[in-house]
Amino acid sequence: MDFKNNDEEGNNENKQPLDELNISRAESSEEPVAEQQVENSETIVSQSSVSQQETAVALENSRETRTVKEKRRIASWMSPILGGIIGGGLVLGVMPFLPNDHQEQAVSSEKTKQEENFTTKPMTDADNFADMVKDLESTIVGVSNIQSSFGFSEDEIEQGGTGSGVIFKKDGKKAYIITNNHVVEDASKVKISLFNGKTVEAKIVGSDALADLAVLQISSKGVDKIASFGDSSKLRAGEKVIAIGNPLGLQFSRTVTQGIISGVNRTIEVPTSEGQFEMNVLQTDAAINPGNSGGPLINSSGQVIGINSLKISESGVESLGFAIPSNDVRPIVDQLLNKGKVERPYLGVQMVDMDQVPEQYQKNTLGLFGDQLNKGVYVDKVASKSPAEKAGIKSSDVIVKMNGKAIKTTADLRKILYTETKTGDNVTFEVLRNGKEKTLKAKLTKNKS
Repeated sequence: MDFKNNDEEGNNENKQPLDELNISRAESSEEPVAEQQVENSETIVSQSSVSQQETAVALENSRETRTVKEKRRIASWMSPILGGIIGGGLVLGVMPFLPNDHQEQAVSSEKTKQEENFTTKPMTDADNFADMVKDLESTIVGVSNIQSSFGFSEDEIEQGGTGSGVIFKKDGKKAYIITNNHVVEDASKVKISLFNGKTVEAKIVGSDALADLAVLQISSKGVDKIASFGDSSKLRAGEKVIAIGNPLGLQFSRTVTQGIISGVNRTIEVPTSEGQFEMNVLQTDAAINPGNSGGPLINSSGQVIGINSLKISESGVESLGFAIPSNDVRPIVDQLLNKGKVERPYLGVQMVDMDQVPEQYQKNTLGLFGDQLNKGVYVDKVASKSPAEKAGIKSSDVIVKMNGKAIKTTADLRKILYTETKTGDNVTFEVLRNGKEKTLKAKLTKNKS
């Protein structure tokens, strides 16, 4: 099965080995009653022809009523103040003992922090895909990889290939684009073709070969809209999607293709400039051709739910395209924006799949036998002062388990290392050395630049 990035066919897009988300208080009802009682009293006093003594009694009653009224009026405006003070005291006193409320606030704060580089609001209220595309197309760009030739003149350059990208952030005078790493890898310069027809030069903020993602920076001049990102975890097979990009180069810029989500949570093993890696992807039957790499896969709400990256190119195979899920894209992009690279746990070994080690060598040199043969990954080299060396892992060891999980290939080990562990974790390895099993523990550090 031949995996191809979407830019290599016909364009030789790049030279890297990747083939083809108040309580309001009501006024007391007693005060109007009191006022009515005063009015009634005053009316009776004025209209009755009673004795002076009765009049004096009535006046006294009126004064008492007014006093009651004043007291109630004071109580009326004092009540909210006292209630606020008492209520505030209760809130301050109880808050530390309400973990759910506290956790919700923390989660909300964390969500805001995580989404600071992305907008998640649907871009359009369009009722059809045509209106949606019209609303989205200004966020889609062409990406040209310009590479130096072997000459010495600055004019002696060649185009290494073209791909696509999507503008996802605008910050003052800067705007930022997501594309694939393999679109810009080994580039001397990167040029961006904007919706308005202008071409501008971009700076590579950061890139990562294993995730196959890169972030580019351009001037925000002429950028009037950014793409919105959706939650890829909510996708289901059968949902309609569209892909927008530049198949076969800029001649067919912003080509739109429609399809469905054919599958979610697919895992495919792809070669990268940093070795084999198992990538989590979305499968779609929307046509994704060379030049579409780095462009968006969009849901029916006008949100980006994937970055188009790969397709299967094989005789008799059609409509098997793959995109990196938006929920995998966002944390990688956050790191690329903030640090220019992705920090992953570092072990410090160079490995070879055992199916590439001759069986005779496994028996005679490594001392393996029986069901130990062709199992695990062979440790070729161990970096000095690395976590692996400190753990006691040696060259010629064969790693067969990591944290209790069987290791069959180098991709297996990388997947566990990069997706299930973090810097500072203590990791257990089971290795074969001279035909004997050993258990070793390593404390992971940050990956080296």
